[in-house]
Amino acid sequence: MLENKVAIVTGGSRGIGEAIVLKLAENGAHIAFSYVSSDEKANALQEKLQSFGVKAKAYKSNAADFSDCEKMVNEVVKEFGTVDILVNNAGISKDNLLLRMSPEQWDEVMATNLKSVFNMTKQVIRPMMKARKGSIINMSSIIGIRGNAGQSSYAASKAGIIGFTKSIAAELGSRNIRCNAIAPGFVETDMTHYLKEGEAAKTFLDQIPLGRFGSAEEIANVTLFLASDLSSYITAQVISVCGGLNP
Repeated sequence: MLENKVAIVTGGSRGIGEAIVLKLAENGAHIAFSYVSSDEKANALQEKLQSFGVKAKAYKSNAADFSDCEKMVNEVVKEFGTVDILVNNAGISKDNLLLRMSPEQWDEVMATNLKSVFNMTKQVIRPMMKARKGSIINMSSIIGIRGNAGQSSYAASKAGIIGFTKSIAAELGSRNIRCNAIAPGFVETDMTHYLKEGEAAKTFLDQIPLGRFGSAEEIANVTLFLASDLSSYITAQVISVCGGLNP
């Protein structure tokens, strides 16, 4: 489905990001992914991706830093030739009630979750405009649509991604560049391990019509759809992958 396409995925070394890079590589895409912590894990994933017969390279790059993003995209274009797909997946949460939230906690979430989307998108639109094609996929969240107590910073950052997505789709549609967002619900990853514990798990599950948490693989499947020509007439949309969770 993605043979010889070049994809950049931020935060690609674990969780949903790892599932996405594996899914795209399985379907023929060459992969450049960023990470910020474990060199060992990133290098192991790079080797695994290369076993699919595609070019793959890990970049230690902070998506929240504009200079890092500029350097990474320039290196990817030099190494891979172009950029066809961008998946803005990097994200963190610093959950706290507003009463107790520090300005530093707020700023860190905004920088990693929202500013990173600006940073990377601004860098890839030049090669995409030159090629007159591209698919940009931004990872929002159901929390950015419905909100959640104790997650005001996370919700605000993910809601901001939705507004950004729709605006960029309007700006770049005439160049055949699509921009969509995915809003995952409660997905089992290292970041959400607490969801499975005790009464909290039951509370969340009771709100999900399908009666279970999602998997990173299910988010990756939707990413593949939006990255491929199967979604060639879809732009400016937010696809909720949440098991029917009421927004």
